Amino acid sequence: MKPRLSIIQIVNMSIGFMGIQFGWALQMANMSSIYEYLGAEPDKLPFLWLAAPLTGLLVQPIIGYLSDKTWHPFLGRRRPYFLFGAILSSIALVIMPNSPQLWMAAGLLWILDSSINISMEPFRAFVADKLPEEQRTLGFSMQSLFIGLGSVVASSLPWILSHWFGVTNVSDKGQIPHNVKISFYIGAVAFITFVLYTVFTTKEYPPTEEEIKELKSKKGGFVNGFNEILDAILKMPKRMKQLALVQFLTWPGLFLMWFYYTPAVGNFIYGGSADGSST
Repeated sequence: MKPRLSIIQIVNMSIGFMGIQFGWALQMANMSSIYEYLGAEPDKLPFLWLAAPLTGLLVQPIIGYLSDKTWHPFLGRRRPYFLFGAILSSIALVIMPNSPQLWMAAGLLWILDSSINISMEPFRAFVADKLPEEQRTLGFSMQSLFIGLGSVVASSLPWILSHWFGVTNVSDKGQIPHNVKISFYIGAVAFITFVLYTVFTTKEYPPTEEEIKELKSKKGGFVNGFNEILDAILKMPKRMKQLALVQFLTWPGLFLMWFYYTPAVGNFIYGGSADGSST
């Protein structure tokens, strides 16, 4: 029986998600523009964004499976993945706005997306690990609160830097503006800081002797892991399958919005362009 946690403890275990959202929001709000700054044509943007859906498809079930079977004496089950993903994501966020070529930005997006997924996926299981059933709705709501807060702040960073602090939002052709670069640097610091806060202020429950015996009794390896993931998908409850269909139909619209919303607003509402000229 898991003990009830205080609201402060629930905040501590959720605040790392705000750091993760800095990575997602900066990526979603700025990558299409970064690609255009580096010379990409609008009709090539979907191809350059392929990293996101492919990475999620591959990384999320693998990391979920691995974290279920992990136990580190100090970091526990989920926190090693929080920390490792945050370190890689922060490095990618620092390098991304300094990409000199389009191919480098596309490759870094793949690394960034993979790293964010490494941190994010175990966070969802963290709530079920830590909270009794009657507090799980509160736990997921707290995560959603920090997701929203991180998204708003991170998405606004380029605008805040240019309008409040006078950082230029204009660049030479083939260059990324300074307000975008600094936003990514701030995002890198926020990502690692908030995740570290959760890592060092939250403890995980060690596995019971029965769980340890069960883990040791199961065969490891890639094939066994794939079979377990496939078996879990096939045995999903009916309600989860219905939700999966809804999500499948929703995501094409979301990706089209992410691909084109920022450059479309910049070009057709504000009359700007990727090379800094007016239309």
